[in-house]
Amino acid sequence: MYTINIYLKLALIALTLIGGTVLAYAFGFWYAFPILLIGIGLLVSYIMLGTIQSAADMVQKEQFEEAEKRLQLTFNPKFLYSTNRAFYYIIKGSIALFKGDKEGAETLFKEAQKIKLPTDNERAMVLLQLASINASKNKWNTAQRYYRELKKLNVTQKMIKDQIQQFDKAFQNRGVLRNPGMRHQGGFRQPGGKRRRPKSR
Repeated sequence: MYTINIYLKLALIALTLIGGTVLAYAFGFWYAFPILLIGIGLLVSYIMLGTIQSAADMVQKEQFEEAEKRLQLTFNPKFLYSTNRAFYYIIKGSIALFKGDKEGAETLFKEAQKIKLPTDNERAMVLLQLASINASKNKWNTAQRYYRELKKLNVTQKMIKDQIQQFDKAFQNRGVLRNPGMRHQGGFRQPGGKRRRPKSR
């Protein structure tokens, strides 16, 4: 998917809106209308799509600090398109796990869980994180509740299936479970193994 660099996109938004306004003042609205329309379209795209895709790419490369900074360029997560808003919280939760903040990560993954994700693979990814976080805190009853929800899903991505099997063994043994984390999930994928990226810039 072709994307515009976020800094270039912000520059284009400023240039088209300011330039269009000046042009409208100097020559009239209809002369400036095409430029203003482009600027408004870019602005709406930025507000609704955020910086999710580029942040996800950074997480896949384990560039967690860079991903966190990129997410900070998102205007407001409340205004994001629903799928992108869910991925916003998933990425934030993964960054929190990387920093060792399990409580913060759990809160963020719960936020992602409230939003309808497009496939069972993404839903499984969130439930697996929640189950593994609670298991790592020895909250096995809560972990089991998430695990039961997880087993109801039709998971097609092999890497997530492998992580579920790993959790299943740890659950049976009540052993020390390592949080799988997004970096072990291989990013976002479509059924059939193809990468599935959220719509974004």
